[in-house]
Amino acid sequence: MEFFAQIDKLVSPERLQQEVDIQDIPRFCSFVSEIRPNEQGGPEMISFWGVHTVQRERIKGGVRFTLPGCPNVLSWTITTGLPPNPEVVVLHCVINRSEHDPDFIESIEGFVDDWKTGLEKTL
Repeated sequence: MEFFAQIDKLVSPERLQQEVDIQDIPRFCSFVSEIRPNEQGGPEMISFWGVHTVQRERIKGGVRFTLPGCPNVLSWTITTGLPPNPEVVVLHCVINRSEHDPDFIESIEGFVDDWKTGLEKTL
Protein backbone atom coordinates (compact mmCIF):
# COMPACT_ATOMS: atom_id res chain seq x y z
CA MET A 1 0.00 0.00 0.00
CA GLU A 2 1.15 3.52 -0.73
CA PHE A 3 0.49 6.82 1.00
CA PHE A 4 1.49 10.29 -0.23
CA ALA A 5 1.70 13.86 1.01
CA GLN A 6 2.91 16.93 -0.82
CA ILE A 7 4.39 20.07 0.69
CA ASP A 8 4.64 23.17 -1.48
CA LYS A 9 8.11 24.35 -0.45
CA LEU A 10 11.23 25.09 -2.43
CA VAL A 11 13.88 23.12 -0.56
CA SER A 12 17.10 21.73 -1.96
CA PRO A 13 17.80 18.01 -1.72
CA GLU A 14 21.00 18.88 0.18
CA ARG A 15 19.01 20.76 2.81
CA LEU A 16 16.68 17.80 3.27
CA GLN A 17 19.67 15.50 3.63
CA GLN A 18 21.23 17.81 6.24
CA GLU A 19 18.13 18.64 8.29
CA VAL A 20 16.06 15.46 8.20
CA ASP A 21 18.10 13.00 10.26
CA ILE A 22 17.04 10.09 12.45
CA GLN A 23 17.48 12.05 15.69
CA ASP A 24 15.21 14.79 14.29
CA ILE A 25 12.26 12.52 13.49
CA PRO A 26 10.23 13.53 16.61
CA ARG A 27 10.73 17.21 15.68
CA PHE A 28 9.09 16.60 12.31
CA CYS A 29 6.59 13.90 13.31
CA SER A 30 4.70 14.02 16.62
CA PHE A 31 3.54 10.43 15.98
CA VAL A 32 7.06 9.42 17.06
CA SER A 33 7.70 10.09 20.74
CA GLU A 34 11.41 9.28 20.94
CA ILE A 35 14.53 8.09 19.17
CA ARG A 36 16.95 6.18 21.38
CA PRO A 37 19.91 3.83 20.94
CA ASN A 38 19.11 0.13 20.92
CA GLU A 39 21.23 -2.56 22.58
CA GLN A 40 23.39 -2.93 19.45
CA GLY A 41 24.00 0.82 19.32
CA GLY A 42 21.72 1.63 16.39
CA PRO A 43 18.69 3.90 16.68
CA GLU A 44 15.22 2.80 17.73
CA MET A 45 12.03 4.70 16.98
CA ILE A 46 9.34 4.69 19.67
CA SER A 47 5.86 5.43 18.35
CA PHE A 48 2.20 4.42 18.53
CA TRP A 49 3.28 1.20 16.77
CA GLY A 50 5.83 0.26 19.44
CA VAL A 51 9.62 0.12 19.24
CA HIS A 52 11.33 -0.45 15.89
CA THR A 53 14.87 -0.16 14.63
CA VAL A 54 15.03 2.72 12.14
CA GLN A 55 17.52 3.23 9.34
CA ARG A 56 18.18 6.25 7.12
CA GLU A 57 19.91 6.63 3.80
CA ARG A 58 20.55 9.49 1.42
CA ILE A 59 18.88 9.02 -1.94
CA LYS A 60 18.58 11.11 -5.07
CA GLY A 61 16.59 14.18 -4.08
CA GLY A 62 16.38 13.52 -0.35
CA VAL A 63 16.26 10.76 2.24
CA ARG A 64 14.70 7.34 2.85
CA PHE A 65 13.81 5.85 6.23
CA THR A 66 13.05 2.17 6.82
CA LEU A 67 11.84 0.04 9.70
CA PRO A 68 13.43 -3.25 8.56
CA GLY A 69 12.15 -5.33 11.48
CA CYS A 70 8.59 -4.04 11.23
CA PRO A 71 6.06 -6.76 10.24
CA ASN A 72 4.85 -4.48 7.42
CA VAL A 73 8.36 -3.29 6.42
CA LEU A 74 7.24 0.34 6.61
CA SER A 75 9.44 2.79 4.73
CA TRP A 76 9.11 6.42 3.69
CA THR A 77 10.97 8.83 1.47
CA ILE A 78 11.14 12.60 1.57
CA THR A 79 12.35 14.05 -1.72
CA THR A 80 12.40 17.36 -3.53
CA GLY A 81 14.02 19.25 -6.33
CA LEU A 82 13.17 16.66 -8.95
CA PRO A 83 11.40 17.33 -12.26
CA PRO A 84 8.65 18.00 -13.05
CA ASN A 85 7.96 19.82 -9.74
CA PRO A 86 11.18 21.11 -8.15
CA GLU A 87 9.19 23.38 -5.79
CA VAL A 88 7.44 20.45 -4.11
CA VAL A 89 8.52 18.14 -1.30
CA VAL A 90 7.00 14.68 -1.71
CA LEU A 91 6.51 12.27 1.18
CA HIS A 92 5.94 8.72 -0.02
CA CYS A 93 5.22 5.98 2.54
CA VAL A 94 4.80 2.28 1.72
CA ILE A 95 4.14 -1.04 3.41
CA ASN A 96 4.52 -4.50 1.93
CA ARG A 97 0.81 -5.33 1.98
CA SER A 98 -1.91 -4.68 -0.57
CA GLU A 99 -4.56 -4.64 2.17
CA HIS A 100 -4.63 -4.06 5.91
CA ASP A 101 -7.13 -3.47 8.68
CA PRO A 102 -8.73 0.00 8.67
CA ASP A 103 -7.27 1.02 12.06
CA PHE A 104 -3.72 0.39 10.90
CA ILE A 105 -4.33 2.23 7.62
CA GLU A 106 -5.70 5.17 9.62
CA SER A 107 -2.58 5.16 11.81
CA ILE A 108 -0.33 5.31 8.71
CA GLU A 109 -2.39 8.20 7.36
CA GLY A 110 -1.90 9.96 10.71
CA PHE A 111 1.85 9.30 10.51
CA VAL A 112 2.01 10.81 7.01
CA ASP A 113 -0.14 13.80 8.09
CA ASP A 114 2.17 14.43 11.07
CA TRP A 115 5.20 14.39 8.78
CA LYS A 116 3.48 16.79 6.39
CA THR A 117 2.64 19.21 9.20
CA GLY A 118 6.14 18.99 10.66
CA LEU A 119 7.85 19.55 7.31
CA GLU A 120 5.58 22.52 6.53
CA LYS A 121 6.41 24.15 9.88
CA THR A 122 10.11 23.36 9.97
CA LEU A 123 11.38 23.74 6.41
